[in-house]
Amino acid sequence: MFHLIFPAFIVGGLICVIGQLMMDLTKPSFTPAHVLVSFVTGGAVLGALGVYEPLVKFAGAGATIPLSGFGYSLAQGAIEGVGKRGLLGALSGGVEATAVGIAAAVFFGYLMSVTFNPKG
Repeated sequence: MFHLIFPAFIVGGLICVIGQLMMDLTKPSFTPAHVLVSFVTGGAVLGALGVYEPLVKFAGAGATIPLSGFGYSLAQGAIEGVGKRGLLGALSGGVEATAVGIAAAVFFGYLMSVTFNPKG
């Protein structure tokens, strides 16, 4: 069990360190929103190039849970969609591959908004 957790912890932690360094070393021009977009885009590009796949196999959730993993899933879905439906699959494949994650984010975001009342 430890051999599964340790790589996920190390890789996920390194991805977070990269994001923190991106914000700290480029203040004030590089905001958290820039980091989020960079991670999704980076994951998609690395996934399309086949570079992210070995990282996913090595680290599991440490590579798929961060936003770079979302970008990777989008790219993989688009690639599979092109193989099944051609150019139209490039547009729909990424959405299909990430639909459960998107739906969960919307559902839990809504649930939290109706459950809690922000102060201030």
